[in-house]
Amino acid sequence: MAKATFEVPVLSQYPDVPAVTPGTMAGSAPFLSKPEFQAPLGFPGELVENWQERAIEKMGELLTRYRSLRVYMDACVKCGACTDKCHYFLGTKDPKNMPVGRQDLMRKVYRRYFTLAGRLFPNLVGAQDLTREVLDEWYSYFHQCSQCRRCSVFCPYGIDTAEISMAAREIMDCIGVGQKYCNEIIAKVYRVGNNLGLPGPALVDTLEGLEEDVFDETGVRVRYPIDEVGAEILMVTPSADFFAEPHVDGLIGYGKVFHEAGVSWTFSSYASEAANFGMFIGSYENMHRLSQRIREEAIRLKVKRIVFGECGHAWRVGYSFLNTLAGPWDFLDPRYPVPQHICEFTHDLILQGRLKFDKTQNDDKVLTFHDSCNVARASRMGDTPGGQFEIPRAIIRATCNHFYDMDEETIRDRTFCCGGGGGLLTDDLIELRVKGAKPRMEALNNVMQEKGVTHMAAICAICKSQFTKVLPFYGMEMDQIVSLHQLVSNAIVLTPGADDGDEDDDDDGATDSALTPGDEDDDAAD
Repeated sequence: MAKATFEVPVLSQYPDVPAVTPGTMAGSAPFLSKPEFQAPLGFPGELVENWQERAIEKMGELLTRYRSLRVYMDACVKCGACTDKCHYFLGTKDPKNMPVGRQDLMRKVYRRYFTLAGRLFPNLVGAQDLTREVLDEWYSYFHQCSQCRRCSVFCPYGIDTAEISMAAREIMDCIGVGQKYCNEIIAKVYRVGNNLGLPGPALVDTLEGLEEDVFDETGVRVRYPIDEVGAEILMVTPSADFFAEPHVDGLIGYGKVFHEAGVSWTFSSYASEAANFGMFIGSYENMHRLSQRIREEAIRLKVKRIVFGECGHAWRVGYSFLNTLAGPWDFLDPRYPVPQHICEFTHDLILQGRLKFDKTQNDDKVLTFHDSCNVARASRMGDTPGGQFEIPRAIIRATCNHFYDMDEETIRDRTFCCGGGGGLLTDDLIELRVKGAKPRMEALNNVMQEKGVTHMAAICAICKSQFTKVLPFYGMEMDQIVSLHQLVSNAIVLTPGADDGDEDDDDDGATDSALTPGDEDDDAAD
């Protein structure tokens, strides 16, 4: 078990709703963003002098821009349906981590400045001035929400705490109170092209190394191309896939699937990041700028399709917002969705019988599957409702002999968050992350004890990174979390002598263009 400077929750087979313990997480807050990370995003570098006036003005702007926000502020009747649905409340016992408690941090200020009753009789309606103490409370507790939207599944009025948290963070950013982790990451994308600050040459070296590793292991040359003009598919994936475990094992699987499909594809050194942290901070403008990079590269590389890798919130942004943020996509092949998820791509090939698997290659594992929040509750896959639940499980069953789901109340649209989403995947919030993971750890532990499960698969980069960090705190092994396409990579039977990247025609009628190296973008090589 990993050492902790805080009390790690005890797992229970039949967990109860914890007794409320006010203030247990009042001192938890992430590091503040520095001016050099604020400026590229269009935000002040530090708290502005007239911050209260600016914050109220920004709240009014958001209430006008997003009609849903005003509905959420007015609709709550304190019914209690959400109180025990947040993993952070279940793990920390802090009542301000109840969804209604977190919402009320903004609702009190909203009532004070934007309702007649709040202006005239603030004490009667629970209205509150926006003081520095209130701002500090906002900064703490609105960064204790992973925006997973589980509470909205159970709310009879559909109040979405994630949108409230996004609005609060945007207000704080606009007065110079931003979170270092999220804003530094966005600034890196603008400067280099991805969240991790990996320059183009580093990506090239990494992919060349993967080609050598796969050939040494399989004897088959599988290409991992980058910046190749004329490729059919632009693959956009989270930057963790390029080097982190178990993410890179999933990336190896992507290449093997494309190899067997006989399609040409490429990464981009300029748009080498699928994730869009603009959503986490509630900034439509930054979401737009980040998404435009993908459009620019799709045009420059003359691709016909865009496929997203395993990343939960990247898929939410891609599925729900990409057309609005960066469309129209009328220059792409209309036969395919924009974008397409790698799981959809792989699953289609499985249904066509174009992939062969040796399932025994995963017999060292007994699998379960973690439904990532942004995939489960904010997207879809395939042509039928619920495809985002069934397609990943179908891929696991096609590649593995031993699979068991966790308890039904903890999966699919009721899935518990990993505890590190929403821009909270930073070590300055490790206590929150460990405690927030408790409900998922309990469900995993139960299926381990009852079914002999040894590993949990996921299709989200943040989930995989979070679990590798928190599993040891609960006495589990960090390598128990695996990428879904890692299972595909293990079991897929590669065809010797299949396409090594040469020009060919694929079975769906689309003709690959000749591949020529593209010029490396200056930003990507910075």
